[in-house]
Amino acid sequence: MPAIHDLRGPAGHLEALLDEPSGAPKAAVVFAHPLPTHGGTMHTKVVYQGAKGLVRAGCAVLRFNFRGVGRSDGSFTGGEGEKEDFRAALDYMASRYPGLPLWAAGFSFGSSVALEVGATDDRVTVLIGIAPPWTKLGYDFTNTLKSPKPKFFVQGEADDICPVQDMWKYYGQLPEPKELVVIDAADHLFDGHASEVGEALEDLLVDFVEPRSAPVEPRPSDLETRPSDLGPRTSGPDK
Repeated sequence: MPAIHDLRGPAGHLEALLDEPSGAPKAAVVFAHPLPTHGGTMHTKVVYQGAKGLVRAGCAVLRFNFRGVGRSDGSFTGGEGEKEDFRAALDYMASRYPGLPLWAAGFSFGSSVALEVGATDDRVTVLIGIAPPWTKLGYDFTNTLKSPKPKFFVQGEADDICPVQDMWKYYGQLPEPKELVVIDAADHLFDGHASEVGEALEDLLVDFVEPRSAPVEPRPSDLETRPSDLGPRTSGPDK
């Protein structure tokens, strides 16, 4: 887990850590942390466990502190500046891993940054959101809601800040392809369930294959026998 010392955003140096798989990575991921004004950092348990899950799925994962957090330069701006920080992190990973797909991931506030930036960046091929604040004042998911990119979500069933009902409502509006895991009894911070977030992301993405850049005309037999692999799931005992 080497520290990264050469990541810079518009406000200056951004403190960051890079986790890599044991073999060649299949994707380069930028993972954004939750709201700094409520204690969110790149060391938040869900971000740590989520990054580990993506590494087990074969990805190189960059976690970083937004401006004004930890040893990162600058001051928190409430969203717009943090999106610029995220773009700088994408630039860094694109340069470090040329030719690899770029994925955008985030938790809570960080998911709003990652999803919206990733939806409009042509280099980003996959969007990953953990407990997105769909209905909270000041958040806008316009680009996410119309993005055709593969989208993967993890949500706590007992989340009292970003309720699961909101997740289902907006999940239903999202274009395919998409997939959702709901973790039983988990609150917004996934207290006591953080490791399950990493397990869910590993399960969702370990066998994921990037869509082909050019569509291939399917055979009639394929249309009859190959249903979509993506769809909602739950984590925990069946009900």
